[in-house]
Amino acid sequence: MQVYRGMDIGTAKSTLAERQRVPHHLIDVADPDEDYSVARYRADAAAALSDLADRRRRVLMVGGTGLYLRAVVDQLDLPGQWPEVRARLEIEADELGVPALHARLSSLDPVAASRAEPANRRRVVRALEVCVGSGRPFSSFGPGLSAYPDTGFVLLGLNRPREELAERIARRYQEQMAAGFLEEVAGLAGRPAGLSRTARQALGYRELLAHLAGDVGLDEALDAAIRRTRTFARRQQAWFGRDPRIRWLEPAGNLVSVAAAALGEWWR
Repeated sequence: MQVYRGMDIGTAKSTLAERQRVPHHLIDVADPDEDYSVARYRADAAAALSDLADRRRRVLMVGGTGLYLRAVVDQLDLPGQWPEVRARLEIEADELGVPALHARLSSLDPVAASRAEPANRRRVVRALEVCVGSGRPFSSFGPGLSAYPDTGFVLLGLNRPREELAERIARRYQEQMAAGFLEEVAGLAGRPAGLSRTARQALGYRELLAHLAGDVGLDEALDAAIRRTRTFARRQQAWFGRDPRIRWLEPAGNLVSVAAAALGEWWR
């Protein structure tokens, strides 16, 4: 979500001072009213990596969005887009509910359905869009996410106990609210073009948008954001825990210093 301009506080985007010290890439490359897909991310990342390789620069890819990371690291075969199909599915999701679409996906592509939670509208609609638009199962593209081929990337995972993660997530929301997160969301919502379907699903943003729309109180919105972020963290742990290529670091101290030491060891 850091690709979006103006979505700064809620995505914990690196500050301008930090970006002046170390060049960052793929930050602020899209307006928040754009749908930014994993296929577009892969193309943008490939261009950035090629440029950096030409200049003999070492690259750190940092983040926790599993599919986007795999798209680059494993060069996944990504399906196209069928906007008319998606539009029809979005209408069906409103009329019939997302679980009904998930049931339909189960009949067309059981593997894809098993990887998407029945309430995850974006993922269910996308998988069905590909099934209907391409005429082949969504899960058939590429070697599949269950394959972990050799890669030229060194993969490091930073682990924290689940209880500590839960506390850190809640504290981060408190700090973000104090830094003006609600005002940031209000400003984005007030833009003439608003936020895209993708951008408005960002953690914290979706919940604060509901509050600004008058659907829920602020405390209720924050509680919902904290719960959804904790669920996301558990899914991250499960997703990356299946990848045997990842070397896990479980530091008792500062994550950054431990990761830096591990990277220094590898570079030597």
